[in-house]
Amino acid sequence: MAQTTKYVIKYKLNGERRFEFAQLEHGTAEEAKAALDAIHGPDDVISEISVSKAL
Repeated sequence: MAQTTKYVIKYKLNGERRFEFAQLEHGTAEEAKAALDAIHGPDDVISEISVSKAL
């Protein structure tokens, strides 16, 4: 099993600022986008993704 780290993902969902916590391997924007796609529906617009380590 791969080592994961807890990250906070800040993003906009349909123009509204949101954030989520996720366990990610590398903390890349692509990995975060995949995690957000799993949470939200296909009609949701996800933009302005930024990823940082959770405190």
